[in-house]
Amino acid sequence: MSNLIFFILVVPILIFVLYLGGSAVMAGVKAKEENRTTKEVNDQSEELSDNLDVDPNLSSELIKLNELLKSGVLTQEEFDKAKKKILDN
Repeated sequence: MSNLIFFILVVPILIFVLYLGGSAVMAGVKAKEENRTTKEVNDQSEELSDNLDVDPNLSSELIKLNELLKSGVLTQEEFDKAKKKILDN
């Protein structure tokens, strides 16, 4: 009789505890994955913003060179050399 009471009371409690533990582990795994994804997105956005900081100066220089080429002040060869110098820096 005591064995029957033991199984009726303890087994459901053990199952419930295992369920709670499994749920906690799965929530932790999900949170870790979301954190990793968020970190990757933040890293990519930082790299993009770093590139954008350089681009306004770079693009303005290239625009000026292009205008000089179109107006005839620079030859195509001079334009290519200047563009390469700007892009390498």
